[in-house]
Amino acid sequence: MREIVHLQAGQCGNQIGSKFWEVISDEHKINGEGRYDGDTDQQLERINVYYNEANGGK
Repeated sequence: MREIVHLQAGQCGNQIGSKFWEVISDEHKINGEGRYDGDTDQQLERINVYYNEANGGK
């Protein structure tokens, strides 16, 4: 198993990090509430690389 470490530091880092998560969420069709809104299996294929489902379905 490989781990991905994502760090955000300072104003610039936080702005870049925010955009990063916006793009990742859009690619996998995860809405602002943390729920899947997509319609293809391809969007869910590697979703566990960046996301883990917590209790409560989010």
